[in-house]
Amino acid sequence: MTGMPVTTSSLQAEPSGQSDPPAPDQVAAPLEDEIVVQAERLRGQLVVEQPPLLELNEQDIAAEGVASIADLIEQITARTGSARGRGGGRPITLINGIRVGSFREFFQYPPEALARVEVFPEEVAQRFGFPPDRRVINLILKDNFASREIELEFEGPSRGGYFVNEQELGFLKIADGGRLNLNFEANDTSLLTESERDIIQTPGSVSEVAGDPDQAEFRSLIADSRSLEANVSWAKAFIDSGTSVSANLNYTRSDSTALSGLNTVTLTDAAGESVTRTFGEETSLERRISSDTVSSSGSLSKSVGVFRLTSTFDGSFSETETQIDQPFDTSALEAEASAGLLAIDAPLPVNANAGFDIANRRTITTEAQNTLRGPIAALPAGELIATFDAGGDWLQIESADTRASFDTQLTRRRLSTGTNFVVPLTSRRNGFADALGGFTLTAQAGLEDLSDFGLLGDYNVGLNWELTDGLDLSANYIVRVVAPSLSQLGNPQITTFNTPVFDFVNGETVLATVVTGGNPDLLSETQRDWKFAANWQLPFWDNTRFSVEYIRNRSDDVTADFPTVTAEIEAAFPGRITRDAAGQLTAVDTRFVTFAETRSDRLQFNLFTRGTFGVPEPSAGERSARGGGPGASRSARANDGRPGANGPQNAERRERFQELRMRICADDGRDQLARMISAVENGEDTSNILPGLPPEFLKRIIDRSRGDDGAISQEALDQFRERICSGGGRPGGQQDVARGGGGPFGGGNPFASGRRPGWRYFASFNHTIELRNDILIAPGLTRLDQLDGDGTGQFGFPRHNSRLEAGVFGRRLGVRISARYTGETRLSGSGLPGSSDIFFSDLTTFDLRVFSNLAELFGSESDALKNLRISLRADNIFDAQRQVRDENGETPINYQPFLIDPVGRFVGIDIRKLF
Repeated sequence: MTGMPVTTSSLQAEPSGQSDPPAPDQVAAPLEDEIVVQAERLRGQLVVEQPPLLELNEQDIAAEGVASIADLIEQITARTGSARGRGGGRPITLINGIRVGSFREFFQYPPEALARVEVFPEEVAQRFGFPPDRRVINLILKDNFASREIELEFEGPSRGGYFVNEQELGFLKIADGGRLNLNFEANDTSLLTESERDIIQTPGSVSEVAGDPDQAEFRSLIADSRSLEANVSWAKAFIDSGTSVSANLNYTRSDSTALSGLNTVTLTDAAGESVTRTFGEETSLERRISSDTVSSSGSLSKSVGVFRLTSTFDGSFSETETQIDQPFDTSALEAEASAGLLAIDAPLPVNANAGFDIANRRTITTEAQNTLRGPIAALPAGELIATFDAGGDWLQIESADTRASFDTQLTRRRLSTGTNFVVPLTSRRNGFADALGGFTLTAQAGLEDLSDFGLLGDYNVGLNWELTDGLDLSANYIVRVVAPSLSQLGNPQITTFNTPVFDFVNGETVLATVVTGGNPDLLSETQRDWKFAANWQLPFWDNTRFSVEYIRNRSDDVTADFPTVTAEIEAAFPGRITRDAAGQLTAVDTRFVTFAETRSDRLQFNLFTRGTFGVPEPSAGERSARGGGPGASRSARANDGRPGANGPQNAERRERFQELRMRICADDGRDQLARMISAVENGEDTSNILPGLPPEFLKRIIDRSRGDDGAISQEALDQFRERICSGGGRPGGQQDVARGGGGPFGGGNPFASGRRPGWRYFASFNHTIELRNDILIAPGLTRLDQLDGDGTGQFGFPRHNSRLEAGVFGRRLGVRISARYTGETRLSGSGLPGSSDIFFSDLTTFDLRVFSNLAELFGSESDALKNLRISLRADNIFDAQRQVRDENGETPINYQPFLIDPVGRFVGIDIRKLF
């Protein structure tokens, strides 16, 4: 518990200098002109050794301008993706510090329901029974919140061609430790064809008969798709027993139609000449996919002595049907044509239309995870914390295909267990060897048994050093043995004809037969990673955090997608590539492969800052009234002679007081204030409406607002509300942001209190430098340097990547800018005649969001405009495209700009109304 005095003349939050909470019977009597407020850490915050990489309070969250928690997490993805670079999947997400069954339980909550967001490094994942390959997001919800939501979106590329629209209805209520969320969403995306982007067709795919339709009209760049989703989530926390439960049910239906070109056939007529022929304009080849998925999840968290037991379950059942149009029966047509019975311009015989193939896939997944976490011993530097986990997964994939001679069923059962220890060695907090700083050792070991792959293990050790209050250093060593996924091992083999493939050996794009599917001969992968990190809260720049990470990855027997067709790859996998007598590529078997070794080293830099500007400085008189003259130093004014008053805990005090300010200054602030007064006057429990604040705080203000008759007039309360919402001590007084006024915005709404001057800003910058990335396909072969043209992917491997997120908010308007930079790359040719190096330019894109609450924008109190927000978006606002050239300055057909990115500039409008 922390404290902060508030002068009644200014009602301005001030530091108290208390670093630890006093006992209730030790609270000193307040001075005559101040009120001492005791504020607790937000319920649900994580208390771990590693400092957060990112923290967002209510104003920061509102300033992002997003419509849901899912959108918010997507927006901050540069800080939530693992620096290890191994694609560990979605970050682990907690609600109020507790693991829940699935992301579906909260992904459509409106961001207004959040009090704070914390992002932690990968090492924190171990505390919740996960390996350290995913970062942790902790979402702290408000104690009381209710909303009904309608959202409409309409979007599309600025050059036209297709559109996207979305409709969403939502309901959320958080009260008395319970949560109920209902959500329904519908999406529709129209078709975009190659003809609408003037795509040049691959040689061999174009009909040679005059008058036949252009193939581009019958090839899709973006499929025509529709989806419906219904979601219901419920949760309840029983405060007295410390138990919480949650449950979720979700249904999703999706349909899509993609075009694969005209259904053509090459015939030999009676004269012996070959002619490519289409039969009518209704003969496009389609791929139609429909899918139904039902998912359910749940969680239970409770205290077991000094331990916390958390059990989660997540399961889903999905069915997918794919209909694939078959090409014409060439043998039937050829026989008639060669016999002179079928003219080239004759209608299609019925027996030549083969119809379509059907591929069905059914997937059943279940996952259960149990963790027991708590202290097991008291050490001189603190408590030894242990986490014990045990879990089990079951996955079954059933597939049937009319093109295959038999059905396929794949099943995997996984059992896992592990233990993690957090061992404090020294401590700056309790004074044990504090001259060395705070050292914490972490150690974890785990086993998993796969029904189809046997017993695998992992372990890791780490050391965290809290050097100062704002600077942490860490080192971690991780060893894991990982099995290929069930799909990588056993997906059915599928053959697709007439697929454009770029052949680096000959430097040309050809139509080839491509085989996809699983590979049962894949091996388990051994991963050995080092990670060194520094996380610094900059002392010379308020609210700014800088972190740097160095990651060293080493892996053996790596499962990978089949790489781009180069001379080196063809030499390593000679049986996977087929050529005709002239050396032209005709077929590629792209099923998964195993690389002998991969090696990579990278540096990642992160900078996050937030603050305000354009807020006038307080006058000399105001500074003096607040405890410091014009010549007083910042330290003297803020600390008032008491150590520690300007540290992180004091920031919590100011933020706690700001929470009270937000309630009183909200649109329904008068009602909120009335409820607070009623509860205090009647001696009721105020823990829900005044979280962390003793009722004496408000009672003192109430008593000073009484008239001569002892009654409290509405005018007196309005004057009090005006003072606290204006940020100053007297009507018209200016807000002293540097001293904890909370910025120019009231509540979690950046448009509230728009009459106050100033802007709020934030900026987050991330940059990654690849120092090394190479692959050894097999022993005895030359190692491939992906940073020097030996890339295995279609676009090479860039050395530099950056991402910037920034925004300014105030005066009833919010603007957010996102920028992404991808460095230039090169793919080396074979050196044979006709081959060429391929050069990829760097690419920088900017996304823009402008949003406003219309009631605040127009200064209206209309119910129709209240909480009605309009957002305008423009992705890739400068319509940037990656340029690909060979040594002659020409663009290969397979690298046409609109094949790489058919969308370009993407604009839209979002209308969102909360009730």
